[in-house]
Amino acid sequence: MQRKHILLAIMVTAIWGINFSVIRIGLGTFPPLLLLALRFVLACLPALFLPRPKNISWPRMIAIASTLFIGQFSLLFLSMAHGLSAGLAAVILQAQAFLTMLFASMAFGEKIRVNHIVGSLLACCGLALIVTSAGGAQFTLLGFALCIGAAVSWAMGNVLLRGSGSADMMALMAWLSLIPPLPLLAMSAILEGPERMLHALTHIQPSGIFAVLYLAVLSTTIGYGIWGRLISEYPASKIAPFSLLVPVFGLTASAVLLGERFNAGELAGALAVLAGLCVLISSREQLAKLLQTLGLAGTRKTV
Repeated sequence: MQRKHILLAIMVTAIWGINFSVIRIGLGTFPPLLLLALRFVLACLPALFLPRPKNISWPRMIAIASTLFIGQFSLLFLSMAHGLSAGLAAVILQAQAFLTMLFASMAFGEKIRVNHIVGSLLACCGLALIVTSAGGAQFTLLGFALCIGAAVSWAMGNVLLRGSGSADMMALMAWLSLIPPLPLLAMSAILEGPERMLHALTHIQPSGIFAVLYLAVLSTTIGYGIWGRLISEYPASKIAPFSLLVPVFGLTASAVLLGERFNAGELAGALAVLAGLCVLISSREQLAKLLQTLGLAGTRKTV
């Protein structure tokens, strides 16, 4: 990979990792479903200037948006509104990697290999360790369950997106973003109430404006646009390992920006999830190359 593309990949994972802390900040101003609706109201604006991808039908686009955007993010935002910390959410949501593998094997007949099984078991042990070790203001079983639901929805969206063929990713994300606002606004009115919505919109704080702009512009339009371009230029095996950095940036950002602290069991569980991801998506050679790229290993093969 070219150095500029390596830096772009790292930048996107940093944006997505910090994203979890930004959600927490935004929830201080907006109720979760309204915050999510505002995100996509802004994210869909580029659709005014970008042509709709012709190789994807509207029914498929609705299915992708319903899982990849509405399902995933509504459950994620609700999980954090119900007590799950930004750092732990960044880790738990990565269960989507194992679920995507499972769903892809059922949908496309992809083989499940030994490293997939070992990685999945290791990550499940990590999630179990987080559940048994966490507590207090940073963790609730309801928040955990909602975050797992978000991972399931993301994995379903991944499979639907993969079966849609090639498309300009930035244009596709903009057009997919047209679908969530109205359903999310309706859900917010029913579940959060018009009075709460009106109060949030008439008492907007600078932190809330920052959160909406970050989520819409950086996380959605720029993040997915760059990631899609990299996926189109390089084999997925070269790009996928960079996703391991998302929970790393997520944990770091939550500690620095929000002052979150994690006990030994939570950290051990997070490390187990990351180790499982490493085993799942990276061969020994790929992992060694990624470590060398990040300056965490020498030039000799040590893996």
